[in-house]
Amino acid sequence: MHKIRTLNAIAEKGLEKFSRKEYEIGSEIPDPDAILVRSQKLTDDDVTPALRAVGRAGAGVNNIPVSSYTDKGIVVFNTPGANANAVKELVMSGLLLSCRGIIPGIEYVNGLQDHQDKGELNKLVEAGKKKYKGTELKGKTLGVLGLGAIGSMVAEMAIQMGMEVLGYDPALSVDAAWRISRRVKKMGNMQALFSRSDIVTLHVPALDSTRGMINAEALSYFKDGTVLLNFARGELVEAEDTLTALDSGKLSQYINDFPVPGLIGKPGVISIPHLGASTDEAEENCAVMVADQVIDFLENGNIRNSVNFPSLVMDRNGEGYRLAFANKNVPRILGSVLSILADRNINVIDMLNKSREDVAYNIIDIESEPTDDLLQDILNIDGVINAQVFD
Repeated sequence: MHKIRTLNAIAEKGLEKFSRKEYEIGSEIPDPDAILVRSQKLTDDDVTPALRAVGRAGAGVNNIPVSSYTDKGIVVFNTPGANANAVKELVMSGLLLSCRGIIPGIEYVNGLQDHQDKGELNKLVEAGKKKYKGTELKGKTLGVLGLGAIGSMVAEMAIQMGMEVLGYDPALSVDAAWRISRRVKKMGNMQALFSRSDIVTLHVPALDSTRGMINAEALSYFKDGTVLLNFARGELVEAEDTLTALDSGKLSQYINDFPVPGLIGKPGVISIPHLGASTDEAEENCAVMVADQVIDFLENGNIRNSVNFPSLVMDRNGEGYRLAFANKNVPRILGSVLSILADRNINVIDMLNKSREDVAYNIIDIESEPTDDLLQDILNIDGVINAQVFD
């Protein structure tokens, strides 16, 4: 029986994917095969001998020590796209807040609560609304930095709202490219995107290469009065440089769901809690998606949507037995494993292997039932991180 430890509240629809005959699930499960997590921060102290996978019910994995877990052969899954619509809709609200005096208008009306005469109240409302006149989004230019699952949906939404859309993504995948409308004008670099946009919205992950990317240098390319939206990751934006840009007029507004000290309450800043994926639908989508991925890995060794291991999926035809092993991405390891199988007269039915940076992953279907001695011989190969047998 597989053991699954849950951290945070995982939506019930996701937990229902695990058969109670084959899985033991709970928040206090000792030495689990897999951990399901949303926002709780994980450390190396959470690693126990049986742990083989961590499933993040969401896209970002900044709460997981991915590099350390990779060295230990622990596969980290996430759920790209499962919360994309929820974030897209929040970005839409940010766009509307940026161009219409909605928040100050609400504050003005709330300040009139002591006026009980309806006629007097109507006069005050009519007189005050002039101060909150806004502009329309139609005809404005939106620069979308990052054209993945969320960014591509935001771009399409903006087009439908009559905006001109520019896009840039240095790591654009083939799948993402197919999702992007032909009406999105592709920019060759960030500077070109910034210099032509009335509003810039960020949709890239927090990586070593992207942390602090919106800094004084980047902001110098912005048009005066640009609106910056950040519903991606707070670490992307340098707070002090953003405040300086607001003071100088380079930015007119910074709208985000990552409140940080020094920006809260400042003129031009609208900060809300991190609500991007905080919908019932998004939480359920993420939970179901991560459950499916973890189940397929634990039962078949297949890897889909991992942030640290290569994607590798091999269908099972019902014949033979399956081996899967992870190793350092160095020469001769796969050959050594195949030699061990040949020495034992074990025939290979099918196999796949793939590498990603410093790690490789292999699935091998064989005719004969593997023994404990065979598994140990594979584990004894220098560079093999872990190995697993599947019935």
